[in-house]
Amino acid sequence: MKLNDDFLKKLRSAFNLNIYEAKIWAALLSKGVAAAGELSEMGDVPRSRSYDVLESLEKRGFVIMKLGRPVKYIAVQPEEIIKRVKKTIENKAQEEIISIEKVQTTDVFSELNLLFKQGVEHIDPTSIAGSFRGRSNIYDHALSMIGNAEKEIIISTTDSGIVRKLEVFKTTLRKLKQNGVKIKIAAPLKTEKAKLAAKELSEYGKVKAVSSSARFFLVDNKDLLFMVSSDDVHESADIGIWVTTPFFSAALSDMFNLSWNENN
Repeated sequence: MKLNDDFLKKLRSAFNLNIYEAKIWAALLSKGVAAAGELSEMGDVPRSRSYDVLESLEKRGFVIMKLGRPVKYIAVQPEEIIKRVKKTIENKAQEEIISIEKVQTTDVFSELNLLFKQGVEHIDPTSIAGSFRGRSNIYDHALSMIGNAEKEIIISTTDSGIVRKLEVFKTTLRKLKQNGVKIKIAAPLKTEKAKLAAKELSEYGKVKAVSSSARFFLVDNKDLLFMVSSDDVHESADIGIWVTTPFFSAALSDMFNLSWNENN
């Protein structure tokens, strides 16, 4: 059986297999039940490797060893494989989350915090700035930034932007509201999706329709994250600029509030 190279490449990538595992598994799927020697020949895999490859696939739940002699292997239904792979990934992710959370209780984490605080003391606050490429990276920093808010968050966005932000930020905004942080969100609200998103977001803060389509996050009149392009760029090309500048942030806040109050 000649296996398509492109198919094998996709199989390896999707299920994290080596080339021999992909070949043996594909061969067994096409056969249903087969012995190691037969699979070795079908998949063009050295016979000496077929047994350890099948053992590896058996441990991962991709194949079942059939009782009896000679030893044969049974293919597992692909839908079941997906379930098993998902469960393995979820378990591994949970273990890693627990492991990284434990780091916070160690001396190493305390020393990291101490190093950071010592470094910050030597930085001119007006020089703190950074850029982020890709909407996912921008939102990750925005979540971190607004998560540290103490008094007020201002979000200015577009119609499509407010729909996205509902899904990404609503959990964080709910917690901030419970902590007494004031939240203001402004967007044109011209589409039905935007209006529905605004209605749900109004549970966490004040939402208003404005004519501006500016895109920025402003936290406590200090931290500012603004996007430099229009909202119609591809998400991978979106660029955000983060600055910590109380003077400029306060000025931007004043201008925002002027527009906000005009739309009462």
